[in-house]
Amino acid sequence: MRLSVERKPIRVNPDPKRVIARFFFNGNDRAKEVLQRVMGISEETAFGIVSPLLQEYSKRHRNITRVLNRHCSKLKPLIAELGIDFDTLTVYRKLLIGSYFTHEYSIESAAFFNPSIIEDPDQTEMEDGQRRVIISFRAVGEGHISSITFRRAMIDKHNQITVLPAGSYIDEAEIVRNAVYNKKLFLEKAAITQINISVLKELEDKLDHHFEYSNLRRIILDSQKLQEDDMMRLEYDKVLWLADSYYEIVFSLDTDISDRVIFPISEYERKGIEDARFVKFFNEDGTYVYYATYTAYDGSLIMPKLLQTTDFYNFKIMPLYGAGAQNKNLALFPRKINGRYAMISRIDGCNNYIMYSDKINIWEKPDLLQKPKFTWEFVQIGNCGSPIETKDGWIVITHGVGPMRRYVLGASLLKLDDPTIEIGRLKEPLLVPNSDEREGYVPNVLYSCGSIVHNNKLIIPYGISDSSTSFAEVDLDELLARFKEDGIEE
Repeated sequence: MRLSVERKPIRVNPDPKRVIARFFFNGNDRAKEVLQRVMGISEETAFGIVSPLLQEYSKRHRNITRVLNRHCSKLKPLIAELGIDFDTLTVYRKLLIGSYFTHEYSIESAAFFNPSIIEDPDQTEMEDGQRRVIISFRAVGEGHISSITFRRAMIDKHNQITVLPAGSYIDEAEIVRNAVYNKKLFLEKAAITQINISVLKELEDKLDHHFEYSNLRRIILDSQKLQEDDMMRLEYDKVLWLADSYYEIVFSLDTDISDRVIFPISEYERKGIEDARFVKFFNEDGTYVYYATYTAYDGSLIMPKLLQTTDFYNFKIMPLYGAGAQNKNLALFPRKINGRYAMISRIDGCNNYIMYSDKINIWEKPDLLQKPKFTWEFVQIGNCGSPIETKDGWIVITHGVGPMRRYVLGASLLKLDDPTIEIGRLKEPLLVPNSDEREGYVPNVLYSCGSIVHNNKLIIPYGISDSSTSFAEVDLDELLARFKEDGIEE
């Protein structure tokens, strides 16, 4: 008999009205044609087009003039090639040019799912038994491009969950590139991505042991000028794409958390940022930081990455390296264990592994932790977010794939001081798709990227058939007792 689980009467659905204004570009030749047409109209005509356009779209975007000016500025090199002095363009002409190179993108028009939940750093004005939380979601829009979005929610003393309404606008972050790269680690990652070995040898000779993005870019551009082979020039581009995987982003302080979207920025994640697993990580000195592992996807290859923040305004992003940082499903433990970082992964696409590291971005020597055991997980097993610490051990919410590619949620218990040892595992699924949940973009799928304990209840947000999100609650004591009852079958 399965453990009793309370489904919450909440459904968070995608909203196609949530749009961002993105740069629209169809290549240099077509862009020049558009620029010439726009430059051919009078100032009066330009003003007549821009004025109502601003009135209409200022209702949909926080600062549409800033967006249009930014997109116009991206065209400076092409404008110069046409013999036009950018600085002589009028305000309205620049805005009009920007508008022709801008399009609205609905970030969650297709799906809104695979949530994780963490404690909000702001717990002011909370009463006993109440908690303010942040929920991250995987939002999917046109072209099946995934991004990370957020909602704030409240959990009361009776464990009733209220997801607060989203704001009126959505903002992308400003990009900051000030990373210092370690040459050895960078070239190792470049080798894994199969960049041409002669290019890597050249970079090894020319780069300092530690280098900045600007130095790398200068070397790459100089080398490309001497290269006649288009395919080799592409190999140099790949190096820059990899370097672009390190960046920082900053959101405006006047944005609500529901206004912020982390949209793909680097070339290696241009097709999606998938399944962020957020965790509140406690340092040994008692301070904390929020991390999230996620999967970057470029349309053919994936790259595990790590996101870091303390305030959800400023984020640092970096790739994860090593033999253990392969495939999907990486989940960080919320503190060090025996002085080392710990991570669960699934390097072979089928089994769960565990690994330790002295550095949070380098993961080697993964050890097998779990194999599929029960019929409902015979295809594969994986984690559903970071392990949760209890007095009896680490709870790991898992997902198992069984007949008809049905995804269900399970749970395991790992030894507290040595999580390489599994001490409990549910024989029956914790949560399976019911008749209302099995229909969706990808049928018969329940999935989660992180849970939280509140008032001795385990709160599990979960994605429903890759379409929407709901919540479930499990009594913590009952779950721990069931681990003891079910034990471990060899």
